[in-house]
Amino acid sequence: VQLQASGGGWVQAGGYLRLSCAASGHSFIIINRMDWYRQLPGKQRERVATTTRGASTIYLDSLKERFTVSEDSVKHEVYLQMNGLRPEDTAVYYCSGNVYTPTGGSGEYWGQGTLVTVSS
Repeated sequence: VQLQASGGGWVQAGGYLRLSCAASGHSFIIINRMDWYRQLPGKQRERVATTTRGASTIYLDSLKERFTVSEDSVKHEVYLQMNGLRPEDTAVYYCSGNVYTPTGGSGEYWGQGTLVTVSS
């Protein structure tokens, strides 16, 4: 199983981006849980959000009114919609999750990061 994060880029403050995390590598995939993390420059990685079978949680108070997480189980994709972006949201964003396939069972996987840059 591979997780592919995409959708990062440059945006002005107040703008929006939608990050995607696509699970691939098997014709039958179930995403049991997917987390979004971010790593701000010079900081440790922090967990931003989780979706588990349709139930989602945004962990940081500063993000709860601006970020939402959703899933398309048919496409095997999880999204992080980021609205009202601020310069302090500039970070590399990663997806990580527990994914099931009939041949591999359930396993933990990380995607590569996607860079989000918010200018003031």
